[in-house]
Amino acid sequence: MSGATSKRILRTTVAAAAAGAVVFAPMAPLAQEASAALDPVTIRIGANAEFTRIEFAGVIGARSRVRREGDQVIVRIGSTAAPDVSRLKVDPPKGVARVETRAVTGATELVLTLAEGADARSGSADGAVYLNLYAEAPPAPVVSTARTVPVVTQASPGKVTMAFQWPTPVGAAVFRRGEAVWIVFDTPARLDMSGAAQLGPASDAHWTAGPDHVAIRVAAPVNAPVSAAATGSTWTVTIGGASAAVDSVQIDRDDTGKPALVAHMAGATRAVWLTDPLVGDRFAAVTALAPGKGFGDRRRTVDLALLPTAHGLAVETTATDLAVHADGDLVTLSRPGGLTLSPPSAALEAAPAESGAPLRARYSGLILAEWADPGHAGFSARYRQLQDAAAAEGAAAADDPRAPAEARFAFARFLVGSGLGYEAVGVLNAIVAKAPNMAGEPELRGLRGASRASIGRFEEAEADFASAAVAGDPASAVWRGYMASAKGDHAAARQAFAAGAPAVDAFPAAWRARFGAAHALSALETGDLDAARALLAYSFSQNAPAADQLTARLVQAKLFELDGQSDRALAVYTAIGRAPLDAVAVPAKLGVVRLSLAKGSMKPDAAAAALEGLRWRWRGDATELAVIRQLGQLYLSQGLYREALTALKGAGPGLQRLDGAADIQADLGAAFRMLFLEGGADGLQPVQALGLFYDFRELTPIGADGDEMVRRLARRLVDVDLLDQAAELLKYQVDNRLEGVAKAQVATDLATVYLMDRQPEAALQAIWSSRTTLLPTALNTERRALEARALAGLGRYDHALEVLGSDAGPEARDVRAEILWKQENWAGAAALYDARLGDRFKDPAALTADEEARLIRAGIGYSLGRDSAALTRLSRNYRPFVAGARAKSALAIALDAGEGGASIGDFAALTASADTFSGWVSAMKADLRQKTGGNRPAAPARPQAAAAAPARPAA
Repeated sequence: MSGATSKRILRTTVAAAAAGAVVFAPMAPLAQEASAALDPVTIRIGANAEFTRIEFAGVIGARSRVRREGDQVIVRIGSTAAPDVSRLKVDPPKGVARVETRAVTGATELVLTLAEGADARSGSADGAVYLNLYAEAPPAPVVSTARTVPVVTQASPGKVTMAFQWPTPVGAAVFRRGEAVWIVFDTPARLDMSGAAQLGPASDAHWTAGPDHVAIRVAAPVNAPVSAAATGSTWTVTIGGASAAVDSVQIDRDDTGKPALVAHMAGATRAVWLTDPLVGDRFAAVTALAPGKGFGDRRRTVDLALLPTAHGLAVETTATDLAVHADGDLVTLSRPGGLTLSPPSAALEAAPAESGAPLRARYSGLILAEWADPGHAGFSARYRQLQDAAAAEGAAAADDPRAPAEARFAFARFLVGSGLGYEAVGVLNAIVAKAPNMAGEPELRGLRGASRASIGRFEEAEADFASAAVAGDPASAVWRGYMASAKGDHAAARQAFAAGAPAVDAFPAAWRARFGAAHALSALETGDLDAARALLAYSFSQNAPAADQLTARLVQAKLFELDGQSDRALAVYTAIGRAPLDAVAVPAKLGVVRLSLAKGSMKPDAAAAALEGLRWRWRGDATELAVIRQLGQLYLSQGLYREALTALKGAGPGLQRLDGAADIQADLGAAFRMLFLEGGADGLQPVQALGLFYDFRELTPIGADGDEMVRRLARRLVDVDLLDQAAELLKYQVDNRLEGVAKAQVATDLATVYLMDRQPEAALQAIWSSRTTLLPTALNTERRALEARALAGLGRYDHALEVLGSDAGPEARDVRAEILWKQENWAGAAALYDARLGDRFKDPAALTADEEARLIRAGIGYSLGRDSAALTRLSRNYRPFVAGARAKSALAIALDAGEGGASIGDFAALTASADTFSGWVSAMKADLRQKTGGNRPAAPARPQAAAAAPARPAA
């Protein structure tokens, strides 16, 4: 052997020992799974008590890349062909919550989501990329503390007894597989084999340990019996000698009817997946506590094989997604799509077919016309005959679960064929109650689904037809199409009807007509008018009962309407509307109202009255939704907003399962948006608008649009001095809906409203509770002026001036002037009021109320401040405005005060004419109006958009 070869072997052995995948070299394949060395991507898995190791080898696997994103470890494999990771998905390593694959450009990514507290390490060695997965964050290296279990043997030429001396009771599985006996325990340990030198008829023994088990493989002659027993915590396994009988584990179908097997094994503890080192295949051992219990048979299905065992269970499989779960005394064997098993009825005893009894149909969901044949004696006699036979059979089934069920199925077929769906469901449910496994019987699912669909129990019927037992049945597809059409899911209906085409013609004529009309409706709704015409012709050709013909005629009227033949459609709608069957009369009358409105032959108020009557006449399906939608849009077109919203909200939660419910919600949202965002409610009195908003406030959209609605409504309330109500609206937004800059903006409006209402303390709270960083400069300036105004309102003048600082903006100067005025700093206040007027005297237009107030205060301030020169200048500039002023006397006195026109005592009376607060309130109202679009023209009272978009005709 060359030195290079020796070094390679040494490196490989050291790597294997470091990974803890094996204990003895000959047992390496047992704990580490391998595939062909020449595969482009080879995934190997090994485990020990500390972690699980996954290696990516092969030409492409060795170039894999590993990255960490939060709790996800992502392995990028440079191949678009996804590797086989079914083993990882079905049995994820400890510490891994979920395993997924996803395609990315030019590669495939394997995504392992770590469980809470788990960790992962990655690296490369020996031409492979590896990933070490830890169920918990890996601790600092310590000396292994795994328990050691002595193994003592007593051997003779024909028998060997192996005693495993555990310190505490553990679960075990003991069975033969080919030329080897396997002994598996559910607890990790090291086996001390020093006392097991003599093996008698066995040739050798090798063991391995995993993070949750230890297993030993003993090579022994094929004809040597195997038995296992436990005394206390010591397990004794005997190979050779006389065979020992054990309690047999019972294996049955899942009682719920799911395609799975359930083993009843008391004390089951764990399912351990192992790999045979000689054969290379995977199998599972299910351990259990003592006393001894084994499976004495060999059973094989398409998906798995159950081996005979001395104790526990052993499962072989070629399926990569077989799941074996031990839970208490039950062990469940299943696959994601279900096991492939024979029908539950195969376990029943065969029953002689009664002469003339309805026979099984070709498809599980199919109804045959001959099932309803009453025979020569008539319906009642036929009913009693089949009922008596079913009752006798049901009584026998109470004592014998293998008793036949054919008489009960025959009775159910007769009931379904005769249109007695409720009764048929009761008979079929009784069969399941006595034999739960029959829930997986295809015919039972098909018959019960057909019965439920025929009486309108669509959700229950969908559950039956979704069963794996009938999923591929074409008759089931027909029923799925029929139900989808009734619920308004017309695209799905067409797909299902296409899948069920081979079975449609085998149904009775009445059902062929119903299916044809339903399919025609779905074709019409999806825009395929030619197909709708052909399907209607098929439906009419079936010579169906009158009620079914009327249903088809209703679809035909809708087809006429979409073809532009409104007069012809109206005539058909009118004729059908006279029928004494509400199921067809109500949608027909809806068509009459819709077309009559469009032609102008019916007034809106008469149409509304007719629709209100239809709304309560037929409930619970797409017809009710269509009536509600038409009524809501009619009210909107008339400007009856409350009535419109009330009508649209009438589609209760029971209708939310229908596809048309989304259209109703869209109409509600659009109507509410039109009212409170687009100005539709501007024509209402503010109190009416507020009441309407509160009654339907749950329709307020999440996000900026909803917040804008509230601000607009609050502005309208402010306009009419309903300040408390406006503040309540804005405060709810600030406290419950907004964050960051948006919250600061609305809180600023709230503070403004509080100050208008002379509540400075509440205004301060609104400002302070919405402070945040990085606000726009303009917003900061506005908030600073409001805060200073609120502080001044509380008499905290010095603090208010500190808040204003060096701000020289108009708002800050106004607040500063107010503060100086209240501090009786007359000259300073007068100078600020004078400065705010600027060169206003050069504009001959009449002064506004706010400008008059500033001018009066400037004159008074200059008088009290003894600044005669400034007062003279002011009087010279503004004397021409006295004649057109609102407060002529006050303005004249203020401008003449310095010349003895008034005494100091007269200034208190003048101040009432110089109310700058009123001017500020008016300015703030104008500002709010500008912010919320209140300065635009009002929307029309009767929006034409709503009237121009009628609901689609319903059939």
